[in-house]
Amino acid sequence: MSKNITVFTDNVIENFLSKIENHQKIKDSKALIKLMAEATGEQAKMFGSSIIGFGKYQYRYESGHEGEAPLISFSPRKAAISLYVYSSTPIQDKLLSNLGKYKMGKSCIYINKLSDIDLNILQKIMESTIAFLSEKYRRIN
Repeated sequence: MSKNITVFTDNVIENFLSKIENHQKIKDSKALIKLMAEATGEQAKMFGSSIIGFGKYQYRYESGHEGEAPLISFSPRKAAISLYVYSSTPIQDKLLSNLGKYKMGKSCIYINKLSDIDLNILQKIMESTIAFLSEKYRRIN
């Protein structure tokens, strides 16, 4: 079994954010940190070198692959902010129609800036993902 490359680290989030050149992305990242911390009741922690995660769960797939991942997370990438808050449930599919301006990836939502989306809808998507993952997998403290 191969070792997971992306793992939780002790890297300092402020150091990571200080390397971002786009001031709007820094501002949005700080707002997302607050929103996601409130949604999970957890503090932000770096997951790999560029993902800011909240909470933790342990997954194990039928293939035997297992590991730890954040309940919800985001990454302020150069092209867009990647929101890892989506769990592909029927409830979320309905919510997405009212989210605002975004693009969908396989497992994440891409936005240019927070003002492009409805934060109340994002909150509901985050809450449903946390509930889904907490029910399906073992949440870790």
